[in-house]
Amino acid sequence: MLENIEYIYLEHDGKILLVDNEGNGPQVPKQGRILALEDYLLRLPTYDEVLKLKIPYKKIRNNVIIIGNKSYKITIGEPEINWPEHWAWKDDAISDNVVHPIVRECVYRTIHRIVSKVIILNDENELLMAKSSRGFFTGYWTLPGGFVNYGEHPRKGAEREVLEELGIIINISDPKGESGYIKTGIDNSLIQQEIFNEDGINWVSFTYRSNSNVMIEDINPKEGEIEEVRWFDIKEALKIAVSHFDINAIKRLTN
Repeated sequence: MLENIEYIYLEHDGKILLVDNEGNGPQVPKQGRILALEDYLLRLPTYDEVLKLKIPYKKIRNNVIIIGNKSYKITIGEPEINWPEHWAWKDDAISDNVVHPIVRECVYRTIHRIVSKVIILNDENELLMAKSSRGFFTGYWTLPGGFVNYGEHPRKGAEREVLEELGIIINISDPKGESGYIKTGIDNSLIQQEIFNEDGINWVSFTYRSNSNVMIEDINPKEGEIEEVRWFDIKEALKIAVSHFDINAIKRLTN
């Protein structure tokens, strides 16, 4: 049976509130410390401890994180205070083993998961979709694309993913030069963000539009990742799409 524990996660401009075992705070991590025993000195505060510290906050959402036999209900809050100079930089909590693992897990889940996809249309106004053979959407049809690499612009990531997944080269316009240099054309793009469940992981999806008349027989699906590739008319594509981000993008970028 899981042990239920509740904490408050307050973050303000990169700083988080940590307390010690007695609920005293704010506390600051020290990078590189190692603690052999599970006697963690720095942790998130409880509701009563935040109340005692007289820190007003606005509740944003609840996350539920399970570690081992413990279920942590984390209330994510936005502190209604000036910039907390003496709070902990959240990045510093990562390399201090005196900080409770749930703190590091909460920090990890505040990192955006960036995905980049492409709506590829041909002259018949058909849309190219790929059936995944691994990952979140195994066995389902999705727009080509995937995770953006560290240090990579989403436009570049979308072009790279299409080349890796399908073996074809596409061109995504960039009239403002957002990715480093200008590519003439219409800026057809959509940025979406959503947290889909109570684990609190935040997804940001960039979807772009490109044109290609590539023949199916000229596409080389990546083995072990893409099962099949087909052209669909827009109505068919909307019927078979399962990703909330894909459906929204098809509706908004194909008109």
